[in-house]
Amino acid sequence: MKKRLATSLTVAVAAAFLGWTSGAKAQEEAKKKPNILLIVSDDTGWGDLGAYLGGKRRGMQTPNLDQMASEGMVFTNFYGQPSCTPGRAALQTGRIPNRSGMTTVAFQGQGGGLPKAEWTLASVLKQAGYKTYFTGKWHLGEADYALPNAQGYDVMKYAFLYHLNAYTYGDPKWFPGMTPQLREMFDRVTKGALSGNAGEAPVQNFKVNGEYVNTPEKGVVGIPFLDAYVEEATMEFLDDAAKTPDKPFFISVNFMKNHQPNMPHPDFIGKSISKTKYADSVVELDARIGNVIKKLDELGMSENTLVFYTVDNGAWQDVYPDAGYTPFRGTKGTVREGGNLVPSMVMWKGKVKAGTKSDDIIGGLDLMASFASLAGQELPTKDRDGQPIIFDSYDMTPLWLGTGESPREEWFYFTENELSPGAIRVNNFKYVFNLRGDNGAQTGSLAVDTNQGWKGPEKYVATVPQLFDLLQDPQERYDIFMTTFTESTWAMVPANIAAQKLMKTYVEYPPRKPQSESYTGPITLSQYERYRNVQEDLKTQGFSLPLPTGN
Repeated sequence: MKKRLATSLTVAVAAAFLGWTSGAKAQEEAKKKPNILLIVSDDTGWGDLGAYLGGKRRGMQTPNLDQMASEGMVFTNFYGQPSCTPGRAALQTGRIPNRSGMTTVAFQGQGGGLPKAEWTLASVLKQAGYKTYFTGKWHLGEADYALPNAQGYDVMKYAFLYHLNAYTYGDPKWFPGMTPQLREMFDRVTKGALSGNAGEAPVQNFKVNGEYVNTPEKGVVGIPFLDAYVEEATMEFLDDAAKTPDKPFFISVNFMKNHQPNMPHPDFIGKSISKTKYADSVVELDARIGNVIKKLDELGMSENTLVFYTVDNGAWQDVYPDAGYTPFRGTKGTVREGGNLVPSMVMWKGKVKAGTKSDDIIGGLDLMASFASLAGQELPTKDRDGQPIIFDSYDMTPLWLGTGESPREEWFYFTENELSPGAIRVNNFKYVFNLRGDNGAQTGSLAVDTNQGWKGPEKYVATVPQLFDLLQDPQERYDIFMTTFTESTWAMVPANIAAQKLMKTYVEYPPRKPQSESYTGPITLSQYERYRNVQEDLKTQGFSLPLPTGN
């Protein structure tokens, strides 16, 4: 009896030991795959944050983001896209927006959105065993297949499908001249906050309007309170993730501010130095990000969590003063630097060296390859429908961890309707073909324009683009092609090579149908024939930008 008891005890101890070592091994494996927390704000300007010489200097203190910058790496050459939907599509898919068809988004009530065949950060990371969460601004369509819980996210809570303006359309206080019939239509088709798990039909938590009202029990919440719900959902996600420390998580947090109209939460009205709506909203954004990072610390998850902060697009200067600041030329909606450069930083305690800065070319497209690398996951070669797929994403983890530099040498800039880029950057040189928004006068060698954004028509230069040296002239003021580069046609060669390489990829990996199209003028017979010719030329001859021959 004693022998049997001793044997049983030995087996029990051994089982307990094996169970403990198995659990320890599982936790050790989990540590190899870091948690990832992605925070995205809307329209925040490159020069708004303290780390970018903004902060108090701009009348909007940002102590929490400044602290994050001091504990991680700040990027000075980080690119978003020219507007919300393409910016968020690029972040989620790691593909230039025309590949996914997400160059713009359908109007509310029109459905559509991110094609179900696309891979997202969440669907790729799920392949690596991550639990995935989403909250906040989506802006990638409203069809069921396009929602976060159908695009790889296990849980979405308080997902918002539009920019903030959209929630004011049906409000008589905002637009009293609108017909009752049109107002009724907007009220009927505009979806509010949506929540749901993967595989489930989404549930609307409440509708959204443009008022200072917070009555979810009555089914309506105003714009000023939306980010409080995004923060609340994030805290719940972190609490839930802490229950399973052996399973890595990816959380995508998308604050609604600072998109116009900026309406700060009542707790933040007048809390900025300059006491403007935009500045108050930046202070609110900073405080909420600070609360999220503090929660990570409280749960003891900071050391194994990479935190990445970025913005979808450049500052929206043509709605000033309710807009961010950029020291660069142009605005949201253009291919100028002001419409594409965004503030961005990464923090991972003990891994990313504190207080560092990178001037390398990097962008939102690169999160896909980088996050996949951290997770030890190969990027797919076929889309979710089994068709060949290509990503425009580079693994930037060596740059973040201080073991290498950015592999990027070029960046392509697109507006809504472009297959070939509206501008191309190769190393320090930028070639601008689409002068959208440029209705200013030429003055000597100065290339002058105004901040027209979407108001400006598309306007393409003939053969020779404007050419800027972004190291010498980051504001794109001095067109050097016909001044210091007089008759130097060799300067076009790098842009030609880069564009040719990109355009050839469209043959094997054709872009998807645009998910939203608007009227841009009549389609002519000659345009149709030209399209057919271009399609054939891409297959047989490739693509080449014509070089100027000189006089």
